[in-house]
Amino acid sequence: MSLTLEEILHLPGLQAMSVRAGARNLQRRVRWPYVAENEGIAEWVMGGELVFVTGINHPRGQANLLSLIEDGEAVGIAGLVILTGGSFIQTIAPPVIARAEQLGLPLIEQPYALKMVVVTHLIGTALVQMSQLRRSRNDILGQLLSGDYPSLAIACQRARHLELMLDEPRRVVALRLVEVEQLFERHGLAEGERLWQAVRQALEDHLQTWCRARPGAVLVQMPGDLQVLLLADAGDLPSSLAALHRQLCMVAGELRLHMGLSRLAADCAGYRQALSEARQALDVAQHLHPADGFCDFSELGVLRLLQGIKDRSLIDDFVAQTLGRLINPGRKQPYVLVDTLDALLKENGNGLKAAQRLGLHRNTINQRIQRIEQLSGQSLDDPLFRMNASVAMLVWRMNGPRQGVTP
Repeated sequence: MSLTLEEILHLPGLQAMSVRAGARNLQRRVRWPYVAENEGIAEWVMGGELVFVTGINHPRGQANLLSLIEDGEAVGIAGLVILTGGSFIQTIAPPVIARAEQLGLPLIEQPYALKMVVVTHLIGTALVQMSQLRRSRNDILGQLLSGDYPSLAIACQRARHLELMLDEPRRVVALRLVEVEQLFERHGLAEGERLWQAVRQALEDHLQTWCRARPGAVLVQMPGDLQVLLLADAGDLPSSLAALHRQLCMVAGELRLHMGLSRLAADCAGYRQALSEARQALDVAQHLHPADGFCDFSELGVLRLLQGIKDRSLIDDFVAQTLGRLINPGRKQPYVLVDTLDALLKENGNGLKAAQRLGLHRNTINQRIQRIEQLSGQSLDDPLFRMNASVAMLVWRMNGPRQGVTP
């Protein structure tokens, strides 16, 4: 597990280091410190480094520092630390600070009196400790999620010792990147591997940042291609996950990402069942491509059966044949009849209650019922039609409530 720049600056012994630019990006994660000895850094870093420049082995004038800032931001370093006050770099010139601020690159000033060996030792030690803590947390969380533990009581004690507060009810989210094979087919093994690892790391970084901003959220790295979130239940959870999915799709690039959400697990003894539910919901999401990017196990119902239909076109044809004739793309409100049918189904075919739900006069709802039956060739009194329409509406809403279908 990496540390953020903000966490590093708060390490005991590093209080003398000060942020000169890019403070808005102090949540960038640092994977390791790197002392730059060459004129440039572009070919010597891979991204995520906290780069230190001293001026000892190479002159660091304003032009060189500006070049380092440009290169550092281009290759994705976490931040740039400039040692000042000795006989090499006296001060950081204002244009250097201004350019770093413009790019959003965190620029940190370190007094020359603060020895480099002390700084790198403190950062390196903190990174090792964080990595060990991460492995321990992943180990115990993996045991709880898989059910592979010798004693639940001991597992819970270990979790508390590792400062994992798992007593409150949680929901499990399972995430998976797909179309990885196509990535390798398009780019070849070497470039495909590089892109794959870069996306996985970017995904992990984004999830870590998201979890830090959401109370009670925990990221678990499971073996294989599955990532898992433990989340406290909240009223904004569906909208938050939909927003998260949109963000992660941008991170995923050429790959696609799907998510599945479990029902609420009362405590960690229910994590195994919750993970199973999240994976089932994930499989449905991967098959049916919901508009908001995830499926909720508690809302799946018949969708779990539809998941068994391997040919997605059969499902699309069923929805089109059931609802397509009720959609009029040429009208200002093309979905009036579909919305009316939805209200009728929710009210078990009761026209009066459907009219109240939609705020319509009873004559208007009767006219729409006649139109629905005329276009569909079916009667709303037919329980088979209502069942088919309910399933079609469920799939249609999941794929985006205003996604058009054609008969």
